[in-house]
Amino acid sequence: MKQFLNDVRRPDADISMRTKVIVSVIIAAAGALLGILQKWLDSQSVNELPSLLQTIDITNYFGRSSFWIFASAVIAAWSSSPVRAGINVFLFLMGMVGSYYLYCSVFSGFLPVSYMMIWAAIAVISPLPAFFCWYARGKGKFAVTISAGILGVLLAQAVILTQGIYVTHLLDVMTFAAALIVFRRKLKETLIEAGAAVVIAVLYQLVIPYWG
Repeated sequence: MKQFLNDVRRPDADISMRTKVIVSVIIAAAGALLGILQKWLDSQSVNELPSLLQTIDITNYFGRSSFWIFASAVIAAWSSSPVRAGINVFLFLMGMVGSYYLYCSVFSGFLPVSYMMIWAAIAVISPLPAFFCWYARGKGKFAVTISAGILGVLLAQAVILTQGIYVTHLLDVMTFAAALIVFRRKLKETLIEAGAAVVIAVLYQLVIPYWG
């Protein structure tokens, strides 16, 4: 199994432990800052924001799942190894969860424990999918399959495919488009990736009705 995975993509052994730690700290800090931003946006009246931000529904964007899936996939894929991918994504999501709910407790005077536990559970299990997401930048069928899986889940957040076809949110569509660019491959593989993503999105929505 190890040899199979190494054939798909080999971990970068040239990066020092010091650099890895610094990168992980920066990622955790980024997650914490985004958690604060998310809660701050939640607390703002929509009418107080610039009209463009109102139009694109920025206040709810970070409360949906597509941004966090995309950001976690990018962090995982650009980590130095699959193990570091798991560590980095866990720190990113825990940073977000910790700062968001600390803001709730300190500045808003309440703590929604049930939602906090759901997001904490997601963060705890995130290293496993992050481990496999790291191979999305590898080569071969396995890497294409992982990339298609990421794109399929993001497409499922952006476009409803099982109850007619319609866009859910503009920013989610933009997030899916960004993922197409970030995880692009050679033309033939990209076309396979995109086609498989549609199938995965449909299956995803059949099993899990739209949850933005």
